[in-house]
Order: sequence, then structure tokens, then C-alpha cells
Amino acid sequence: MKELSGKTAIVGAYESPRRDAPRVHPFALQMECIQGALDDAGLTLKDVDGLCAASGDWAEGGGTMDVIELAEYIGIQPTYVNSTDVGGCSYIMQAGQAAAAIAMGLAEVVVISYAACPRWWPLSTPSFDPFVLPAGPGQYEIPYAPTLIATYGLFARRHMDLYGTTPEQLAQVAVTFREHAAANPQARLRKPITVEDVLASPVIASPLHRLDCCVVTDGGGALVMTSRERARDLRRRPVYLAGYGAAVARTQNSQIPDDLSTPAALSGPRAFAMAGVTPADIDVAQIYDAFTITPMLALEDLGFCGRGESGAFVAAGKLSATGGSLPTNTDGGGLSSNHPGKRGIFTLIESVRQLRGDAPGIQVPDAEVALAHGLGGTFCSAATAILTV
Repeated sequence: MKELSGKTAIVGAYESPRRDAPRVHPFALQMECIQGALDDAGLTLKDVDGLCAASGDWAEGGGTMDVIELAEYIGIQPTYVNSTDVGGCSYIMQAGQAAAAIAMGLAEVVVISYAACPRWWPLSTPSFDPFVLPAGPGQYEIPYAPTLIATYGLFARRHMDLYGTTPEQLAQVAVTFREHAAANPQARLRKPITVEDVLASPVIASPLHRLDCCVVTDGGGALVMTSRERARDLRRRPVYLAGYGAAVARTQNSQIPDDLSTPAALSGPRAFAMAGVTPADIDVAQIYDAFTITPMLALEDLGFCGRGESGAFVAAGKLSATGGSLPTNTDGGGLSSNHPGKRGIFTLIESVRQLRGDAPGIQVPDAEVALAHGLGGTFCSAATAILTV
């Protein structure tokens, strides 16, 4: 994998400013994002010979065939397609796979794209047929129909019981990311909040309050990747993929490790090793934040703090873009900016903007090394990317 480090670059990035897109088909939003990313790179659809997309929540029956229908919709016949779908981190995983495809000559210009409109086009959710008993670990959980937020609530409660984490420490995550969102004109929620506000908001799944939970928005984004050589001749400053790592683990909560470690404990070290850097070298981080507990577990698994120490790490202001040692989710993240269902692509987009110096909100000065990290399901999969300029 070290041979791939720095061989490919992100040369175009676009995030739709829409947070509400009533009666806009997700394919139309896809087209906006793809065209925006290509314009950013100074390229056109005629240049694209690779396409990555995975959005099983676009419509009933959506899934791995989405990439074919999307290619037809935008009018291309790529030589390389990728429909890898492992949840919210899929687009980070696709970026690593696209880098390998470009290096191997399977494609020259690859677009990675995602869009969804859950505010009016409901996301599909897994259903359980009571007459068909699932096999494997699922037979002990699926019949009880656990909700997504209840599952994350269990993770948060377990972290509290194991490590003494407090509701106030969880709340600080939301407060910090809202501070960042306040400077981002595209963010869904921009009004500053306090720890007390978070704790006073209704409990949704104990110990998680409403303000511990991500927003639900429409939205989309796209990236353009190409070789290091071609990137030098394009419009924007290239952002190189220096490191990449991915991992999958389990699907059921009954199989989680006793210490709450997640697949990030595997994907992170792989990305750092490929890039030849350590957590101390990261200038800015974008970490998936569906709930306040989500980035806290990632901070531990990625090596930014020790096991069980993320509560104190967050409470000390380490994630703040104004004085923190690890400015994180500078756009406001999923807790305040946007979350249309799968947010991994936005961690890459904001990382690119920070390294290029054109973030829509808070800009971390002189950032040269960024980390983008995502997860899938309930910590079932993870992907980590290290980006440099």
C-alpha cells in the first residue's frame, strides 16, 4: 500500500448547499454535485472514465445497481465502476479503491458521488419478517427490532459504565461542532448551544438527548480523483491521498468487543502506516458524527487519546478550531451541518477544502495534513484517509 501513497489526488470537490430539496429527485442532486466537482477541477463529463456511487436509500429496491443507473442518467459509460456499500464510510473506502484503480491504469478520471433526500424521499430501513428466523448472531437481536439510535445509546451507556464518561462530556462534542457550524453559511443549524442546552433537550435514547443526535437533511457531494501527473495540469491545487485504511468487523451488538473498540482500530493504523505519519502529525480531522458518542470512540481507536480517555479529551477543548490541538469537524459535522443518510463523503470534501484553504466557514491556518474518517452501520465498518498537499 505504501507504493500507492501520493500517487493519486483529489482535484475537484463539491458539496451541495441544499439542506432542503423538496421534490428534487436524488439523481438530479447527484448531477448537480458531479457537475460542480468537475467544474471545480476544470474537467467535463467527457473526461470521466470511472464512477463510484452507492446509495441504497435512494428508492425502494436501490442498492448495487445504483451506479449503473446513475451512469446512464448522467450519460457516461465508464471503464471502471464501483458500488461498494458498507454504510456511511463507503465513499472513503471507494476513494482508496479508486486510487488503486487509477494507479493500475483501469481509469484516469474517477468521480465519487453521493446524494439523498430523506426529508421528503424516506430512507429505506431494514425490516424483520417474524416468520423467518434469522440465522447467526442476528437471531438474538433482530426479533426485538432495535432502532439505530437505541443501539448508539447502548454504546454511550457502556462507555459511561466502563470509563466514567459523563453526559456533559458527550454534550461538549455537540457544543464544539455547533461553534464551528456557526461560521458555516451552509450549515443546517448555526445557533450556538451550551452543554446545558444539550442536557435540557429531550432524551431520545438514554443517555442520548436530541442535541446529541445528528440533523436530518437532504444533500449531496462529489469528488474527482486522478493521477498525480495529470493533477499537476488541472485548475485546483491537488490534494493527495497519502494514506488509506479500511476494516470490517461485526453486524450485531452482541458481538462487540468488551472494551468497545471499533474497526477504526484497524483502519486507522493502516492509513497512518501507508502515509508514514502519526496522529500527532494531523492538522485537522473530519470524523463521522452521527451521534456524540461516535467521534469519541473514533478518537480512541485512531490513537488521538487512550482507551476510555475521549471524554476528558473532548472536555479539554481539544476538538475546537479555535485553540484546540485537533480541530475537528470544522464545517459543523453531521451534528449541525448536514447528514443526508451517509456522511463519509463530506468528511473528504471538508478535508480537501481545509487543505486548499477555501473552507466555507472556519479555516484552520496552514493545514497540510488532514484525516477523514467514517464508519458504517453501528461501528460495523470503518475507513480512514490521510490527505496531504
